[in-house]
Amino acid sequence: MKADKYIIGDKKTDIRKLPTNSKEDGVDKEEIIRKYEENKQELIALQDKFYADAREGLIVVIQALDASGKDSTIKYVFSGINPQGVKVHYYKAPTSEELAHDYLWRIHQNIPRRGEIAVFNRSHYEDLVTVQAEEIWKGYHMSERVLDDTKKKFFEKRYEQVNNFEKYLFENSYRVVKIFLHVSKEEQTGQLLERIELPEKNWKFRADDLKVRDKYDAYLKCFNDVINKTSTKEAPWYVLPGDQRWYTRYLVTEILLDVLKDCKPEYPELPDDEKEKLPECRKILSEAMAEYESGKPEKKAEKSGKRSKKKSKK
Repeated sequence: MKADKYIIGDKKTDIRKLPTNSKEDGVDKEEIIRKYEENKQELIALQDKFYADAREGLIVVIQALDASGKDSTIKYVFSGINPQGVKVHYYKAPTSEELAHDYLWRIHQNIPRRGEIAVFNRSHYEDLVTVQAEEIWKGYHMSERVLDDTKKKFFEKRYEQVNNFEKYLFENSYRVVKIFLHVSKEEQTGQLLERIELPEKNWKFRADDLKVRDKYDAYLKCFNDVINKTSTKEAPWYVLPGDQRWYTRYLVTEILLDVLKDCKPEYPELPDDEKEKLPECRKILSEAMAEYESGKPEKKAEKSGKRSKKKSKK
């Protein structure tokens, strides 16, 4: 089961009508988990080549309503991948320093080097969704010429800005993949209740989470508008069923495999002058290994130790 069917394309799609579980796909859980583990091994090999190639960078945006499994998705999907080539960035409410800049300022600081993967747990899309749903934009400390716009015009401009920003990244050898974890209100409620009932998860819960839950429909409507306005060929949105996390994680690995394969990474060729040195270097190292295997280096070390002791007595 490829994840292509979950791409939001040119045709407007009401994400509220999309499935939140695997029932429509009729998959077998054990088979999916087996494929998921295979995908992870393939990802490890591909990411190593992607890192060495260093011609493209990858940005993976994870967005969702509260208690939808963003943290666990990142934790399980990216476990085993070389941490040297993957960085995870968590975007919480902006600081006063961040609010003093344009909303893409803090994002641009975390654009990875080519060859690396950056995972955004929340992202610049908070400035299109949360800011819009909570009417935060009205309280911005900005000029009247900006805030005089209607809400519709204000956010239409932001959609255009984000699309241009992501196209700019694509044209500078970056891939941007955006994933929305689509959970039902019932699943969200169950996850919030679990945070109360399990002591080890109490730290995740805040009473204010219930206020956000009460706005489930409003937030989903906002995500629906934003996703349809910002899903492009260069930076597509995937709306994945999120109620069954074993299935969601599998689909995420499918997306990552597709985009990394599309980058066509190759291990870089060794320069000719270095290639010429390989036979001599191989000879030196092979002779050294032969000595190690025969135990000669240890004997030499013992003799040198005895000599040093004699010298110290004198």
